[in-house]
Amino acid sequence: MTDAFSLPSAGPDPIAGDTALAAVLGYARGRRPLYFRSPSAPAGRWVQLPAFGYERFDVRPGSTGPLGEPDILTAEGLHGRLDRNAWAAMNSRLDDVRPLFESVLERAAGRRFEDLPDDEFSVLAEPGTVGALLRRIGGDKHVTAALHHRRPELFPLLVRTTRWQLLPHVREGDSGVEAVIHRELVANADAFEALRRTLSGYGIELTALRLHDVLLWLSGSLRLTHAVALGRQGARRW
Repeated sequence: MTDAFSLPSAGPDPIAGDTALAAVLGYARGRRPLYFRSPSAPAGRWVQLPAFGYERFDVRPGSTGPLGEPDILTAEGLHGRLDRNAWAAMNSRLDDVRPLFESVLERAAGRRFEDLPDDEFSVLAEPGTVGALLRRIGGDKHVTAALHHRRPELFPLLVRTTRWQLLPHVREGDSGVEAVIHRELVANADAFEALRRTLSGYGIELTALRLHDVLLWLSGSLRLTHAVALGRQGARRW
């Protein structure tokens, strides 16, 4: 890949196309060692586990029923288990956001996040815009993970790390940090499409919106260098 990514939210310097490819390969296929004891191996042995959340989240089959328990289990695969009270609270929260989720789908009318017009993320066009609806849904990481997994081409996946990376780039009139994501996706449309096609050749199917999230999270959490190393080590095998 030769296309570079200009993502101010991820850092001041462009991310080279080959670096982005290696990073996502490392995120999806990278492994880490863990010393594991079990009744069948009481002395313990080394095993290789996924280094990141791709297998626990991105490739998990989606749910087609109403928002609920399957979506909570999917979100837990990425962000960790909820205790009983938090689980019940999220289940109640999904009931609350279901009408907003459906309103976003209706407003988008089959378009991907990056294909929506700029006005959908401007306070000047509110109420009823996608940006306004996403702001009402809020930023609970398990909820955003559940909605993203349902529609990975439309709902951004935000956590504290990525939200703080995006906030300084919000402009006057933006409906929220989603406007920053939208601008960066539009500005780098060719690069994201080239990355998406290349990854498809490795059997990795991720939307441009999810690819943006992965690159932003790896950069903001200081894991980019490790993911790139894993991706470059394993690229020939994969």
